[in-house]
Amino acid sequence: MTLEQIRDQLPDYAKDLRLNLDSVLGEAGSPGLSAKQIAIVAIASAISARHDPLTRAIAGRFSGSLSEAEANGARAAASIMAMNNIYYRFTHLVGNEEYAKLRAGLRMNVMANPGCDKIDFELASLAVSAVNGCGMCMESHEKTLQKHGITAPAIQSAVRIAAVLHAVAVTAEQAVAAAPALAAAA
Repeated sequence: MTLEQIRDQLPDYAKDLRLNLDSVLGEAGSPGLSAKQIAIVAIASAISARHDPLTRAIAGRFSGSLSEAEANGARAAASIMAMNNIYYRFTHLVGNEEYAKLRAGLRMNVMANPGCDKIDFELASLAVSAVNGCGMCMESHEKTLQKHGITAPAIQSAVRIAAVLHAVAVTAEQAVAAAPALAAAA
C-alpha cells in the first residue's frame, strides 16, 4: 500500500490528517529541516507509531532518498528510544530520586555511531520520544539540538511529523477495525 492509498483511505472526519500528511513530509511544510532530515524523522516516527502499512509506505516514499546506513540510523533511533523512553519515563514519573542516581545499565552503543548524522539521529530520537510520551527524553534531545544550533522551527517540524504520522496510524488502524462492524450494521 502506498502512502497516497493510506491517505485516501482515511475517513472524512480525518480530512485534516490528509492535508497535514501531505504538508509535513515536504520541505515547505517542515521549515528548518532538509529533505534527508524529513525522511529520517518520518521513518523513525512511522516505526514508533506501530502501524506496519504506514511504516512500509513511508519507507517506500523515501526509498532512494537515504543510504542504507542512514535508513538504519532512523530505524536505530526508533529502536533505542523504544527502550530508553520506557526506562527514563519510569525514572522520571516514579518520583523516587534513588532511581535517577542508579546507573541505567542499558547498552546504547548505537548512539555513538548511528549510521546517519548525529543531529539527524537526535531529531529522530526527539520525534520518537514525543510519540512515546517521554518528557525526560524529549527535554534532553531538545536541549542537545538547541546546543547544536538547531532552530525552534526545525525542532517543531520534527515533532509535527511525529504527531501527524502517529495520528494517521491510529486513524487508519481504527478505520480498518471499524469497517467490518459498519458493514454488518448496514
